[in-house]
Amino acid sequence: MADLSGTKGERRLVAPLQGTGSGGGHGSGGGHGSGDDGDRDQSDHGWTRVHLVRHGTTTLNRSNRYRGRRDVPLDRGGWDDAWTAARELEHSEPVAIYSSPLRRARDTARIVADVTGVEPVTDLPAFTNLHYGDWEGLTSAEAAQRDPEAFAAYQLCAPGAGCPRGESLGMATRRMVLGLQLIAALHPGETVIAVSHAAMVRLALVATGWVEPASWRADLPNGSVTTFEVQDQQIRLVNVPAAALVAGVLVD
Repeated sequence: MADLSGTKGERRLVAPLQGTGSGGGHGSGGGHGSGDDGDRDQSDHGWTRVHLVRHGTTTLNRSNRYRGRRDVPLDRGGWDDAWTAARELEHSEPVAIYSSPLRRARDTARIVADVTGVEPVTDLPAFTNLHYGDWEGLTSAEAAQRDPEAFAAYQLCAPGAGCPRGESLGMATRRMVLGLQLIAALHPGETVIAVSHAAMVRLALVATGWVEPASWRADLPNGSVTTFEVQDQQIRLVNVPAAALVAGVLVD
């Protein structure tokens, strides 16, 4: 996991999502891949830390097909991904674990729960995957051939972009933000783990302002951890996987 500022002991504070004024200052940088929250200082009081995990690999990931709401299971490598995430977060001292209701996310969350000793895993529908509509089960090339204009808008996360007979990126972003804010309301000042999907984590990154919409398809490996902090209407980004920082690398 990569520290965003490049300097240990700092984190980037992003603008509030509702247009209100942002707080100031810097806190301690946290995990750097360790998932250990023990170095959070007093300036962090009231901020809820959310470790957002991308679920493990499935066979549709390997064939690069849009999974969407299809309830596909983890494959063998996906279980390995889940254990990788669990080991990274083993000492993060979470008080709760939430998951997308889809099986691949829930099974990843169960491994994390076993390692961290937190039960039960609670479904949070806000974290379910983007509904890809007519594109579910297709490759990106097939989706582009089927709906070239819609696909071009999707790739750029353009205003109004969405999946034909599926979900708009704007609506998916909004429910992801609401899910993070709900966790903060339920667990103020505490640490929580949640398991979701690549598209949803990427949209959360767009919502913080960390990445421009046109560059939203950052590389987030299966089993990777992206860490946010949330307080009231504000969401700030703490850490992203190192792969997401590789300039110019966008995925389907």
